[in-house]
Amino acid sequence: MDILVNIDVDDLERAERFYIAAFGLRAGRRFGDTMPDLLGGSAPIYLLRKPAGTPATHAAMQRRDYARHWTPVHLDFVVDNIEAAVANALAAGARLEAPVADSAWGRLALLADPFGHGVCLVQFS
Repeated sequence: MDILVNIDVDDLERAERFYIAAFGLRAGRRFGDTMPDLLGGSAPIYLLRKPAGTPATHAAMQRRDYARHWTPVHLDFVVDNIEAAVANALAAGARLEAPVADSAWGRLALLADPFGHGVCLVQFS
């Protein structure tokens, strides 16, 4: 079984620039310019244009909002050098939400992308 990651954004071009610059992914064009895919991780990431204010699902009343929001599902990017990865993500437009934390298993940085999605950087020890 393959896993695909889909990220709703309101600006495909801006999202593609961010994820390429922040995490070193590269652009693919499996489905053309209407649904860019980002390659270079363990699973392809597809960017889906979904305007702010549109229904998130047909079964819920929630509407898409690209201010910072919380969801129990988020992306973790495993990195070799968390300081360099944080600096790169911040330069690309991410927001650091807490200082890098150390734990028994490694280090963790909590960030948000420009579209309000939570993103973590993980460096295992």
